[in-house]
Amino acid sequence: MTETPTQLFIGGAWVDATDGATLPVDDPATGETIAHVADAGAKDAALAEEAAVRAQEAWARTAPRARSEILRRAYEIILDRSDELAHLMTSEMGKPLAEARGEVAYAAEFFRWFSEEAVRIDGGGGVLPDGRHRMLLSRRPVGPSLLITPWNFPLAMGTRKIGPAVAAGCTMILKPAPQTPLTSLALAAILQEAGLPDGVLNVVTTSRAGEVCEPLLRGGRIRKLSFTGSTAVGRLLLAQSAEAVVRTSMELGGNASFIVFEDADLDTAVDAAMVAKMRNMGEACTAANRFFVHSSVAEEFGRRLAERMGALVVGPGTRDGVDVGPLIDRTGRAKVEELVADAVGRGARVLVGGRTPEGPGCFYPPTVLADVDAGSRLMDAEIFGPVAAILTFDDEDEVVRRANDTDWGLVGYVFTEGLDRALRVSERLEVGMVGLNTGLVSNPAAPFGGVKQSGLGREGGRVGIDEFLEFQYLAVPVR
Repeated sequence: MTETPTQLFIGGAWVDATDGATLPVDDPATGETIAHVADAGAKDAALAEEAAVRAQEAWARTAPRARSEILRRAYEIILDRSDELAHLMTSEMGKPLAEARGEVAYAAEFFRWFSEEAVRIDGGGGVLPDGRHRMLLSRRPVGPSLLITPWNFPLAMGTRKIGPAVAAGCTMILKPAPQTPLTSLALAAILQEAGLPDGVLNVVTTSRAGEVCEPLLRGGRIRKLSFTGSTAVGRLLLAQSAEAVVRTSMELGGNASFIVFEDADLDTAVDAAMVAKMRNMGEACTAANRFFVHSSVAEEFGRRLAERMGALVVGPGTRDGVDVGPLIDRTGRAKVEELVADAVGRGARVLVGGRTPEGPGCFYPPTVLADVDAGSRLMDAEIFGPVAAILTFDDEDEVVRRANDTDWGLVGYVFTEGLDRALRVSERLEVGMVGLNTGLVSNPAAPFGGVKQSGLGREGGRVGIDEFLEFQYLAVPVR
């Protein structure tokens, strides 16, 4: 893999920001700056928009098979460069190399999946009720799209949005998170190598998100917004999108419940808890935040989980044997510290962890809290860190009510050996996804998304491409 680009990618060319600005990229394990990348402003956003608009008509007419083959080639290049991409991700956001390699495989799969969906875009037809007209339905790309990705899964969130947009025939402007721009720039270089035409994908790295995104959303030329990030930012973007009636897909925050009934297999539940809580150091919207454990098994579950969490090795993601890397930055760590302190101040017991280590980097230890008060702030916040908060319950109706008592509705986890209960509780949870006796729900072949303030629309699966397609209806009179 060639040296990672650090410039903006606009109209197929690598260019500096028009005002020459750059932004630093820091390694959260050391605090050291590892690169400076171009810091786009409003003028750069306008240039990217012009490139995307100019390329849209020709790209929409491109044969589905041609779009499919570009994605397939990009999939193969990503797999060939798995180790290099993993090291790049670890250097800019901290996750251990083993987990980063897993993300590379997961990210590549979105390109393979949507390379197959590109050639399956269908329409329809039929006789209208009056018998004198025929109805022809076709599907066509929404048009130029703004894709905004977060820092926690910098490669996978890019491919999850770019894949269906390419397959559908949409041009794009990608704005990655300022903490992790290098992975997105490397992905753009891969797509260019795979044969993506100039202007179809444009990448603007920036620390000035409002200056870049708001004019695009209000201007009327961008027809689609796909955003993954916090609910607070999502609300702001929805308001900005309303003026030009921009179509939106919003994958927002989560506050996942993890329910362990008295008949659950505790080995399975603890194994799943380690995945649902500790994937990406807990920095995931799908992370289990609130552990509701039946009072008859709560002590044993807590003991086992604390033992497993306490055995994890914390350190730089590049070091052999490390299980838990640093949090993304000091602001993220400070939030976790404050949430834990609040819970302990309300009577929670620390079973393991709970103390910030000294030294450089943004590390925080895997932490298990028991006897957590329901009024603790971490019950109503995305923790985004390696903290498991355990509460107890005795009644099914009670735990369902408590699990649903949140503005978010992304995912919930249920552990029971009873089929009736499994189906009953899963159907009552106000979430878009349920992990039944598993701690992992993400899969490129499955629709990912939530309800309530966890967002709008779905990504991945057979419906993922629908977010980038519109129906056109043609009425044909038959005389």
